[in-house]
Amino acid sequence: CFILQYMSGFGNEHVSEDPRCPGALPEGQNNPQVCPYGLYAEQLSGSAFTCPRPTNKRSWLYRILPSVCHKPFEPLEEGHLTHNWDEVEPDPNQLRWKPFEIPKAPQNKLDFVSGLHTLCGAGEPRGRNGIAIHIFVCNTSMLNRCLYNSDGDFLIVPQQGKLLITTEFGKMLVEPNEICVIQQGMRFSVEVFGETRGYILEVYGAHFELPDLGPIGANGLANPRDFLVPVAWYEDRQVPGGYTVISKYQGKLFAAQQDFSPFNVVAWHGNYTPYKYHLEKFMVINSVAFDHADPSIFTVLTAKSTRLGVALADFVIFPPRWGVANNTFRPPYYHRNCMSEFMGLIKGHYEAKEEGFQPGGASLHSMMTPHGPDADCFEKASKAKLEPERVAEGTMAFMFESCLSLAITKWGLQTSKRLDKNYYKCWEPLKSHFNPKHK
Repeated sequence: CFILQYMSGFGNEHVSEDPRCPGALPEGQNNPQVCPYGLYAEQLSGSAFTCPRPTNKRSWLYRILPSVCHKPFEPLEEGHLTHNWDEVEPDPNQLRWKPFEIPKAPQNKLDFVSGLHTLCGAGEPRGRNGIAIHIFVCNTSMLNRCLYNSDGDFLIVPQQGKLLITTEFGKMLVEPNEICVIQQGMRFSVEVFGETRGYILEVYGAHFELPDLGPIGANGLANPRDFLVPVAWYEDRQVPGGYTVISKYQGKLFAAQQDFSPFNVVAWHGNYTPYKYHLEKFMVINSVAFDHADPSIFTVLTAKSTRLGVALADFVIFPPRWGVANNTFRPPYYHRNCMSEFMGLIKGHYEAKEEGFQPGGASLHSMMTPHGPDADCFEKASKAKLEPERVAEGTMAFMFESCLSLAITKWGLQTSKRLDKNYYKCWEPLKSHFNPKHK
C-alpha cells in the first residue's frame, strides 16, 4: 500500500528517490556515464537554458526507459477542446453558466481527457502568449493513458470529486478546496472516484509564480511552505496491449503508443515540478478601517505578462474572512475593468450573488463590461448594521483574471446548453435613490 507523501516549498530545489531503490540519484553530477541501477538520465526543461537563475526551471529524471521510446504520434479526436476563438461572434454581455452537467457513466464514459471542454480563451500556443479556460467533467479514470501539455501549464481547480493524479514525479491527491499545477511537458494520469467536475486555467508562455508582496512585507497571502510537491514513485510495468501517451500540441491532441508505463521515474531532482496547495492555508489580508480593497489582495498565483504589473493570468480566491470596515458598502463594488474576469464557485454561496451563481457553474465579465452586486445584495448591504461579521463562511469562490480579451467557444455559448439567458435580470430591480435636495 503506497502512502502519499509530499515535500514542501514553492519553487524549491527538491531531491527525491523511491525508497525501493536507495542511492538511485547520481552523486555530484547529473549525467554519469552509467547511472545507478542502470537507469537513463533525462532532463525536463521548463525554461530556456539561458534564463536568469531566479527563473531557470529544470529537473533531472532517472528512469527505467527514456520518454523517447514510443511509436509516432497520430492525430486524436479532441472533442470539445479547442483554441479556435472565431467559432462564434464576440459577445460582450455579462455571462453566467448554470452548473456544468456530468454525464452518467453507463451511457457516456468520460475520463479527464475526453471530458475537457474549452469555455473561453485568447491568444494561441504557437506564439507562446495566451490563456484558455476549460471545464472538465468526467466519471471514469484514465486507464493505460496519460496526457502532457506541450502548449503550457494547467492550473486545475477540482469542484466535485477528488483527483488522484499520477505524475512522473510521484502521486498527488487533490480534493475540492485544493488546487494543483501541472506544468508544461509533465506527463500525468488522473484517477477519479465517481462523478467529477472542475475548472482549468491554461497559460501559454509563462509559468505561475507567487505574487510580489510589496508593502505587505515578507509574509502573507499564500505562503511558500504550504505548497506540496510529490515524492518519487515508479512502476516498472509492461503494457503489451499498448500504453497511450497523449500530447496536447498547438491546441490539438495527438496519441502515441508505447509498451510500458511512462511513470517509471525512480529518482529525480530539480525545481521544475508539479505541485498542489490547499486554499484554506491562504493568509487573508483585508481592510480594517474603511472602504473595500481591490481583489488583487486575494491573489494566490500569478502568471506575469511582459508588461510590469499586468498579469497574463491571476488566480484569485474569496475565502472566509472577517468584514469590519466602518461606514462602508462591504460587498464588491460596481466595476468596469480593463481585465477579463472569469469566476467559478467551489462551494457555498457567493456574497454578491447568492441566487443563480451556483457551485460548478461560472460567470464571465468581459473587458469593460459592467458588473457588481445584484439588487438584493445592494439593498441588504446598504441597510445593514455595520458590525464585525464573518464573510463567505463555508464558501469558496475564485477568479481567473486576465489582461487578454477572452472569446467564448461555441460549446460555451450554445452546445453546453448551460448559459443562463436571464442573468441580466438580476440588476433590473436596481432603482434610483437620487435626491437632489439631500444635504
